[in-house]
Order: sequence, then C-alpha cells, then structure tokens
Amino acid sequence: MELFAVEGIPEIRPDDNIGELIAERVSLRDDDVVVVASTIVSKAEDRRASLEAYDPGPRAREIANRIGAISGEEKDPRLAQAVLEESTEVLIETPFLLSETHCGHVGVNAGIDRSNTGDAEILLLPRRPSASAAVIRQSLPDRNPVIVTDTCGRPFRHGQVGVALGWDGMGASRDWRGMEDRDGHELAVTVESIVDELAAAANVVSGEGADGTPVIVARDVPLAGFETSDALFRDVRTDFVRQALRDWDYPREPPVE
Repeated sequence: MELFAVEGIPEIRPDDNIGELIAERVSLRDDDVVVVASTIVSKAEDRRASLEAYDPGPRAREIANRIGAISGEEKDPRLAQAVLEESTEVLIETPFLLSETHCGHVGVNAGIDRSNTGDAEILLLPRRPSASAAVIRQSLPDRNPVIVTDTCGRPFRHGQVGVALGWDGMGASRDWRGMEDRDGHELAVTVESIVDELAAAANVVSGEGADGTPVIVARDVPLAGFETSDALFRDVRTDFVRQALRDWDYPREPPVE
C-alpha cells in the first residue's frame, strides 16, 4: 500500500468544491481511497464560528470555572457553551470536556478546533461527516471511496491519532470472523476498523502543523475479499466504558497522601 499527499490544495473557503479541487490536482486510479481532513470540510461547509456568538449559560460557566480551578488557567465559558451546543451527551465535565457529537463521534471539546483560526474563532466539526464524504465522492471522476478524518486522543495512551468521522463508498470495518488463523483456529471476535486505520496512516503523511496537505490518497488498499460493515461507533447498550463514565465524578479535592 502507498500513501501520498495531494499537493497544492488552496486555502478552503465556504462553498468550495473539495472533490473538484482534488480531481484537478491528482490523477486518481479507480481503486484509490481519498482521505480528507475534516478541517477543510468544515471550512467548505462554513462551520467557522465566533466565540462572541455564544452566550454562556450557568452550566457552561460552572464547567469553565471547575476546569480553570483544576488547571490553574482561566477557561473561556463561551467555548464550554459551544461544546454543549455541539454535543448530544457530555460524558466528562472535568478535568476536561469529553462529549458525543451529533454524528456519534466521542472526543474532547466536541472536536472543536482553535488551531489555524483567529483568536476569537473556532472551527466546528462537519454536521454530517458521512454526508460530506458522499458530496466529495460525487465530484471525483471515478467516485473513489472517501474518508473524512480528525485527530483524537485515546484512553490509556498518550498522543493523538487520526480517526474516521465519516466515510462513503466503502465499509467502515472488515470482518475476519469465521476465518482461520495460521494454526487453524477460527477467529470469533476480530472486526478491523479499516477506516480508522487508513485515517491514522494518512495522518502520518499529512502532519499536524502548517504542512498544508489535508488530502491524502491511499493506493492499493487491500479491500477485496472481506465482508464489510458500516458499524464504527459503539452502541450505548454495549459501551461499558461510557456507562462507567456516566456514574463517575472527578474528585473536586486532590487525594490526601
């Protein structure tokens, strides 16, 4: 498999056609997968917002005050209000905001981005990332599969990785269940999140800073020969970590040694 950046993508503005911009800059093969950073999708969909537009309510002010007291830094209650409005459920309020967004993705601050924006500006995630992927795909000559990605932290590990928010033209996961390993044992639970793996691989190529390469092409991806599924986000009924977080409260006072 090979991954490479699409060079020359301009600064994206509202209503720009990302699919056309990609097609003008790279000759895609019909089996290529196109991986697009959600940042430029949000810009094309005019998801840029000003913090001045948010009037923080009592809950947002309390959250900002609690996080500020823990971190020792003043926190903007307007950002807390924006997170609340972009979330369907808040799982953790302190020491940071962790919430489920309207598309089902769980992330810190509802995925709201303050990098590459003005001082009082924020960039919200696309409202429907899979629909966004479909729109981009329709503008590609061969209707290549498209994945819309973001970077996200993970429990139990340091650092962020690329993850898929939405996709179109391919399954989210491929199912190894029923196949045998090298010793002849039947695989019973292995379902591989191929869109997340491609998102992480693409992030290595695109970088995190000012590289300006938000579109990556993955070539010769081994997709054939597997049963696929669009299941990516865990169902709440079987998400035991989420259930535990609902009953957890961050201690307001540090533990006594």
